Amino acid sequence: MPKNARMIKPISFSAAWVNKGLSFRSMVTLLAMLLSTLSLPAASIKTLIVEGQSNAAHQMSAVTVGIKKILADAGLFAVEIAATPAKGQDLSGFKPNFSAYDLVVINYDGDPWPVETRSAFANYMRNGGGLVVVHSADNAFGDWQEFNEMIGVGGWGGRTEKSGPYLRLREGKWVPLDLPGRGGSHGQARPYVVTTREPNHPIMKGLPAEWLHVSDELYDRLRGPARNVSVLASAMTDPKTGGSGEEEPVLMAIAYGQGRVFHSTMGHGISQMQCVGFIVTLQRGAEWAATGKVTQKVPADFPTATATKTRP
Repeated sequence: MPKNARMIKPISFSAAWVNKGLSFRSMVTLLAMLLSTLSLPAASIKTLIVEGQSNAAHQMSAVTVGIKKILADAGLFAVEIAATPAKGQDLSGFKPNFSAYDLVVINYDGDPWPVETRSAFANYMRNGGGLVVVHSADNAFGDWQEFNEMIGVGGWGGRTEKSGPYLRLREGKWVPLDLPGRGGSHGQARPYVVTTREPNHPIMKGLPAEWLHVSDELYDRLRGPARNVSVLASAMTDPKTGGSGEEEPVLMAIAYGQGRVFHSTMGHGISQMQCVGFIVTLQRGAEWAATGKVTQKVPADFPTATATKTRP
């Protein structure tokens, strides 16, 4: 029986049932329905969303609520939220029990966590934890080396050329390049085409080769250690609107110790998070980060190369 399957008490079909008018065909149908529930996964991926601080450009609390809803709608995740004290306040008491969760989702960009908390989180990840990083969370902790190894590349937060290389697509391969330039930027928000780069990865399997995302910030010039990173999907930034003119990673899978990380640079705010492409990749990426596999099917309303799709 699957690990997350629900237990159901045995049911006997006695002659009394037939005498009460339940036909054999009805019994067979009912039995089939009961057996089918054995393979339905319970919402048992224990998930912790960490929030509490963010810069003024991002709607942290609304995004947290949106992430929680998206994960809950998948039917796989039991979600809790841990919030740090406000910016500038004492964080010494912020000590989540990360090991109690299968998955941690970071929607945070603020003051450094206490050394003890950072150490506990790094150990959690090294020992097989799951991590999801969404949009501005990759702005956080520019001077925390272990976190930067977890996310592969990030932006802002004091990141410079010393923080690590860019990831650049050259002759069909993603390579780290030590080039001069800033550490994190984006042009004007606009709709953009997302190109699948690893179609056989569990997160991407069955998704279109290209699909149109709603108007969103397209992060570019992200820097970091850029180790153990699989770029799952990318998008071309437009120099006419302030972009780098390069294909930039938008979905990434990173290995850190025995842990798995799903990094999405999409999802600036609630309207961007209503894109079905964002919803589905977040759900699939979260399941993969927590379990190493993806059981969810690609929905019929997934965006195409020429049409965005949204959900309320």
